[in-house]
Amino acid sequence: MHYNLSENIEIDSLLNHIVSDIANFAHKQDKHIHEMHMIGTALSAETNLSKLLDMILVHAIENSNCDGGTIYMMSKDETSLEFKVVKNNSLKIHMGGVKEKITWPNLNLYNDDESENFSMVAAKCALSGDIINIEDVYKNEDGFNFEGTKKFDKNTGYHSKSMLVIPMKNHENEVIGVVQLINHIDERTKEISKFHNVHEEALSALASQAAVAITNVQLIYDLRFLLESFIKSIATAIDEKSPYTGGHVRKVAEITMIIVHALNEADDGKYKDIHYNEDQLNELRIAALMHDIGKITTPEYVVDKSNKLETIVDRIELIRDRLEIIKRDIEISFLKNEISAEEAKLQQEQLENDFKFLEDSNIGGEFMSDDKIERLVTLSKKFYFENGKKMPLINEDELKNLSIRKGTLTEDERHIINNHAKVSLDMLHALPFPKKLNRVPEIAGGHHEKLNGKGYPLGLTADELTLESRVLALADIFEALTASDRPYKDAKTLSESMRIINFMVKDEELDGDLIQFFIDKKLHLKYANQELKEEQIDM
Repeated sequence: MHYNLSENIEIDSLLNHIVSDIANFAHKQDKHIHEMHMIGTALSAETNLSKLLDMILVHAIENSNCDGGTIYMMSKDETSLEFKVVKNNSLKIHMGGVKEKITWPNLNLYNDDESENFSMVAAKCALSGDIINIEDVYKNEDGFNFEGTKKFDKNTGYHSKSMLVIPMKNHENEVIGVVQLINHIDERTKEISKFHNVHEEALSALASQAAVAITNVQLIYDLRFLLESFIKSIATAIDEKSPYTGGHVRKVAEITMIIVHALNEADDGKYKDIHYNEDQLNELRIAALMHDIGKITTPEYVVDKSNKLETIVDRIELIRDRLEIIKRDIEISFLKNEISAEEAKLQQEQLENDFKFLEDSNIGGEFMSDDKIERLVTLSKKFYFENGKKMPLINEDELKNLSIRKGTLTEDERHIINNHAKVSLDMLHALPFPKKLNRVPEIAGGHHEKLNGKGYPLGLTADELTLESRVLALADIFEALTASDRPYKDAKTLSESMRIINFMVKDEELDGDLIQFFIDKKLHLKYANQELKEEQIDM
């Protein structure tokens, strides 16, 4: 501060001016420090990158008292700068950030010959990491190419003059972006003037805070993206594990989200007070995608068991081969005159009849009655000779499988299938989900629980089952019933599926109110029109 002393100015007056100026300076410094603290707090609290970049540019413009500016971010391959936010108060321009996306081409950091592009001021700032302060772009003699700026001025009638370009450096001192400000306005004269050293210092501090905040947001985004990609990979692996259940996980997630979005929109009835925010909706979607994660441990031959005798191969073919051996022995007996032609024919016909019965029993489509079980036991007592050794036509394990009364799975295999729910729960509990996803294990793990307490893996009762688990249970059942790619059953129509679901409501397995809501809101039709075959849609 400089003062011109004259004889008519008293010392006391001079001292008062000095004290006043010092007080004003101290006040401005306190205000500046307070504002920087508030800005730092605000930047660190924002987790939306677009809003954060918008906030950074607004604060930079306000703190430097300039007319506008641009924020560039380093591209992933670090070969160019991407336009992220552009703001100009005089021209009332605001693009990028929370506004519409900027479609301008990137600013290349390197020339065609791979040399550094020092002709562009923002590029040089990014490459060198230095602050660049230009008093007048039209009179600049540092070799920068301002053709784009001048063209912009010509098209808009604007006049670009002073410019301040600040690098944003992260904690590793790497440039992750650039803040470029235009036209500082002097507070006293209201004229465009050069950016001062104090602006450089203040904006360098802001750029440093901004870089830390941006890095944190990007880290959070990258972690979320990694988790999302991992979850989708697991879901894809589960679906790909079996050609017959491909798409099951995706479809269950689809049905789940159809239901919860409808619950969100309910303005009357039992669910009018239900509201899921974006984080909760995402949590439900993740739970649906992860609900069958335990099937990774389930053997394929059990998941894909389309017939009772199927393991790696369908063992009905082995029984066919054994019957062919018996047929051969019958022919040999006839040729040796040990049996008559008529007797040989009757035995051959009986074998064909027995095999047809075994083929039908192997399918598992009908309930096995006691008389059929007895016939299987009788057939198991038949023998054939292989290399002189007496062998049973049907061994003990084959008899056990063929005697399954309903479906294609033995009790042991059904236990293996059901165990996927416990494995899923254990695997999900072992994952350190972030706070916003901490209910994923509870929701996903309950999709096989029943209101009557007879479900698995925990045998939870109605009072213990959350609405979200009930939704996932409905989605899982509805998809399984309407699926057209299962080897052990035909695709059911909508009316058949809903009839079975209503029986499950009567048996206190599924939530009746939720099922009624599902039907009243025509959610079954919404899904059917997207995924089911036309002949299945009969209601």
